[in-house]
Amino acid sequence: MSAGIPAYDKHNIFARILRGEIPCKKVYEDEHALAFYDINPQAKIHVLVIPKGAYVSMADFAAKAGDQEIAGFVRAVGKTAEKLGVVESGYRLLANHGPNSHQEVPHLHVHIFGGQKLGRMIAVERQA
Repeated sequence: MSAGIPAYDKHNIFARILRGEIPCKKVYEDEHALAFYDINPQAKIHVLVIPKGAYVSMADFAAKAGDQEIAGFVRAVGKTAEKLGVVESGYRLLANHGPNSHQEVPHLHVHIFGGQKLGRMIAVERQA
């Protein structure tokens, strides 16, 4: 375990999806990544892309993954967006890390949102 990065929980839902214990509606898969539709979509198109390795977050992935795995994951995100048909119209990528970001599953994942006009990236809270 790296400083500040929690240990990987091999029982998280994405690990179980990768092992085939839980089904998913697959969009794309290769040796490095799996992309599937979110079960609680927040946009017309809402797909998750996850690396096949056991990584908690982007920080964990950047620290431990090999160059081929990193390149493969980034390419998988691009290929998924292409398969979804959102490259020309535009899409948003989002990766959460830790409790302040509302990360719900402790496995690195990138959300792809698209298929509609998206609002502001984050709500701006005004401080007094």
